[in-house]
Order: sequence, then structure tokens, then C-alpha cells
Amino acid sequence: MFEYLSAEGLEKLKEELHELKTKKRKEIATRLEHAKTLGDLSENAEYQETKEEQTLVENKIVELEEMIRNAVLIGTQHGTDAVTIGSTVRVHSDRGEEVFTIVGSEEANPADGKISNESPLGRAFLGRKRREKLEIKTPAGVLAYEIVEIK
Repeated sequence: MFEYLSAEGLEKLKEELHELKTKKRKEIATRLEHAKTLGDLSENAEYQETKEEQTLVENKIVELEEMIRNAVLIGTQHGTDAVTIGSTVRVHSDRGEEVFTIVGSEEANPADGKISNESPLGRAFLGRKRREKLEIKTPAGVLAYEIVEIK
């Protein structure tokens, strides 16, 4: 499955992966070596906890590598007629004017106006054009929007 990311989002994932592969792996290896000196490993809580953390870190590394491998870069769409992933949409609703940027699910942050292309709102905006009116069924109820501007 594709992971839609901005260049900034992709860079953050790469930084996190680098951190896990270098610093975190070394830290865990050091802690495991220390825990081994504490005696019987079958009853060594520190060793068991560190092994569990190691498993979590390795799983996260695999997850990040897959996300990076499947990343599709999105950019700011200038002069486009329809809403696409990467578009910033200014809309008018019963709540007044709102601005949303359509991003991949990994970068979604509704509090910052970044909505996932997979969310009900994001899916409803995709492909829509300026001045188009739409009603969207959400968990909060039916919301009415008019698209004012697409960047």
C-alpha cells in the first residue's frame, strides 16, 4: 500500500529510522550486555524488559523501512482545478471559514488542519472543484461545505 507523504514527512521518517538503527540499537545492546552480567537470564527482569524493547524497536524499524519504501511524495499543487493529495483547501461551512491540507494518514493532524486522504472529510474533498458544494457524513453528523479556494 502506498504511503502519501510530503518531503518534510518523509525526511522525519528517515531521521527516526536513522535514530533507531544507530543510537537506539547501540543503547539496547549496551543494556543487554550489562543485564547479562547480573546472573541467571531466565529470572533477570532487566534482561527480559530490554529484550522486549529490542523487539519493539526492530519491529518499528521494519515498519519505517516499509513506509519509506512505499512512500509517494506529495507536493503543493499550484493552479490545479480539483482537490488532490497535497492540496490546501479553503472552505466555507456553518462554522465559518476553514482551511484543510489533504495529506497521507501518517502526517494527519486535524488540530493543525492536516486531514488524511483516507478520512471521511479528506475522501469527500478529493476530486472536488472550486465553488462546489458538498455534504459530508461524519461521526459528528452531516456537515455542509463550499470549496472557496484550492492551492
